[in-house]
Amino acid sequence: MPRGKIRVLVVDDSLFFRSMLVKGLSAADGIEVVGEAFDPYDARDRLLGLEPDIMTLDIEMPNMNGVEFLKILLPQWNIPVVVISSRGDLADAAKRAGAADFFQKPDANSKSAVANFLKDLPDRVRAAARKSKTASALPAETAGSASCVVALGASTGGTQATARIVQALPADFPGMVVVQHMPPDFTKMYATNLDRDCRMRVAEARDGDKIEHGKVLIAPGGDSHLEVQRRADGNFVRLARGEKVNGHCPSVDTLFYSAAKYLPGKNTVGVILTGMGADGARGLMAMRNAGSYTVGQDEKSSVVYGMPREAFEMGAVTRQAPLEAIAELLIRYVKNLK
Repeated sequence: MPRGKIRVLVVDDSLFFRSMLVKGLSAADGIEVVGEAFDPYDARDRLLGLEPDIMTLDIEMPNMNGVEFLKILLPQWNIPVVVISSRGDLADAAKRAGAADFFQKPDANSKSAVANFLKDLPDRVRAAARKSKTASALPAETAGSASCVVALGASTGGTQATARIVQALPADFPGMVVVQHMPPDFTKMYATNLDRDCRMRVAEARDGDKIEHGKVLIAPGGDSHLEVQRRADGNFVRLARGEKVNGHCPSVDTLFYSAAKYLPGKNTVGVILTGMGADGARGLMAMRNAGSYTVGQDEKSSVVYGMPREAFEMGAVTRQAPLEAIAELLIRYVKNLK
């Protein structure tokens, strides 16, 4: 949160109402309107460029409604949103999607209704901003970033792709668990080489290893699947012998399904990279349905656009990005959890 004025982005497809909001908020003490947007896609671009502290959002807009935008936006960008709409029947849906507040639009033909609305609006924005500031001021353990876990899966071309991501991450980044389709004995050497080249510590996973900040655990190739589990004293990995899943052991799907089951919610991130076939796609869908943020590598930067394509086409991917942008995407997401 800012130390000075509260920076607001106003999103509404109605030029008339958008202008009303801008004028009303701009006249209020301690509030600055830094931008306007006419639909969710325009809002996304404005968010990236302006980095406002809070956003007002309409529901009924072209291209995508406000509730759907909230579901996509908030896992990526931890920003308080005040939904302002004439659709009072969608207030509960907006709050379930993560809105900090819902404010009913006034009857534009009633001067008194508009005046009362504009009088109350700045206080609603300030209240939502204060609530966000309190949450962000909590210790990391309380805010949730200390328990954040990133689960990553890859196959063909993935050794280089995973290395590029991990090499770009800071030493104190949240714990990562990686399933890379690779023959036995190669995973230990791969982990050793990554450990030498990265700021995070990297090791081949052993059964019972704790998932810790600043450490990457690589699933050993062979006849055991790797799962994540939550215990009272932290998050751990479990190695269990099993049949191949999607033709692979360890399987990315097995990792992702365990993350969806044992580590549901926004503090868990799923990443699917280049690879042949569909391993990981359904597991990533389970993670997204459990509230996790999910990232898929795009076609242009993939050696084989198989696994990420399957995940993207079934709707399992919250954000698709080129390989070179994924590390920064993860850093930004984790930062916004604090």
